[in-house]
Amino acid sequence: MNKSKNISKGKTYKEIGDYWDRHDLSEVWDKTREVDFELSLKSELTYYSLDKVLSDEIQSMARKRGVSADTLINLWLQEKLMEQKK
Repeated sequence: MNKSKNISKGKTYKEIGDYWDRHDLSEVWDKTREVDFELSLKSELTYYSLDKVLSDEIQSMARKRGVSADTLINLWLQEKLMEQKK
């Protein structure tokens, strides 16, 4: 956690979250100040299209293994990439 001012006085994200679950910003508005910042949102996900039949088969296999289709696909691709590096 960075060293910014912390209205909640919480030392952990849980303590801070608990504080804001019980309080409203309007209660402490006078303790706030205006700030300028830049925000750069870059997705950590990339989406690829799959043939419907292939997608259905992957979903079925993932259910049988007790994982999400996303997880199964990522595992398979990691394995394939490792093979290619050999």
